Amino acid sequence: MSRKGNKAPGLALCAIGLLMGNTAQAQSSVTLFGVLDGGLLYTSKTLDPKTGQNAGKQFSMIDGGSYYSQFGLVGTEDLGGGYKAKFRLVSGLNIATGGLFHCNGNLFGCEAWIGMEGPPGELKLGLQYSPFFLAVYDSDPRSLSLFGSGAIPLVDNVLGTGLFNANAVSYTSPVLGGLQASVLYAFGGQAGNFQAGRQYSARLRYQLGGLSINAAIYDGNSGGTAQTPVPTTVQYEGRMVGVGYQFGSLTAKASFVNYKVAGSFNNNVYGGGLTWFVMPTLDVNGGVWVTSDRNHTANHSVLAALGTDYFLSKATTLYAQVGMVNNHGAMNTGLSVTGALYGVPGTSVGAVIGIRPTIA
Repeated sequence: MSRKGNKAPGLALCAIGLLMGNTAQAQSSVTLFGVLDGGLLYTSKTLDPKTGQNAGKQFSMIDGGSYYSQFGLVGTEDLGGGYKAKFRLVSGLNIATGGLFHCNGNLFGCEAWIGMEGPPGELKLGLQYSPFFLAVYDSDPRSLSLFGSGAIPLVDNVLGTGLFNANAVSYTSPVLGGLQASVLYAFGGQAGNFQAGRQYSARLRYQLGGLSINAAIYDGNSGGTAQTPVPTTVQYEGRMVGVGYQFGSLTAKASFVNYKVAGSFNNNVYGGGLTWFVMPTLDVNGGVWVTSDRNHTANHSVLAALGTDYFLSKATTLYAQVGMVNNHGAMNTGLSVTGALYGVPGTSVGAVIGIRPTIA
């Protein structure tokens, strides 16, 4: 609930490979990839940002009806001995206008990192997702669709903070007995004030057969040098636990997430739902998310959504989604990250249809 007012040091990596006793010729690759997602969005109510009231119905073309449009480069080099050097650059874009969109507003504002992967785990340096965000994603029954999912309260609460962490170093362990750990530390970069813009996050994930369990934390300070068009240094603490279980073609997931934003609010989000592959080419999924302001329990909302994805091919998907949100008090949960992030009091309904081709 918002208050309105409302990615390689090639020589160094090669040297490491030589020190590891690598004498074989390195195998390397660079891949250009992209995802485009265009949709038509309808909502029965629309927030007027000037008055905070209902501006009426809307019907619009949006980028990102279910996933954000992007293009990027990913590279790997086999250093031998089970080690790989890696990099990833990802930029968000808007197919409606051709401009930069989503992420933090910069050219490669989604991901921009270099890394090393091997038997001891994976080390990455640069702009990257936090372990907290990845745990929330893993525990969402609709994979954080940009319409009607746990992505709405996440972005509503903290914008890009925890999604796009600049100046970050992370480590992810190998999987041991089904358990994997990840930690991240992001430097604020402000001389004389190490706490300004400092961010850290940690995650534990356990997998046993069809059962998966996630637990994660996030803690970030405001300020620092990583000031971006889309704010990514909102001061907040995040806590989450999530569980999922796969029964053949059916997967159930549930989660609890807390967003405690400094000087503002303290929201609990309870979410859960199902995804069912009716057939290999058809996925039906749905979920419910209840948000409650712990400081003022009169502020609460219920968001529910149902969606279907039809896979025309390995690369192209058609989708349709419907949703409803009911806001009480000062809660302003919306229906869509793109085009309807913030909602109005009372009940709103909406729908989006679209197409998502992927090129890799």
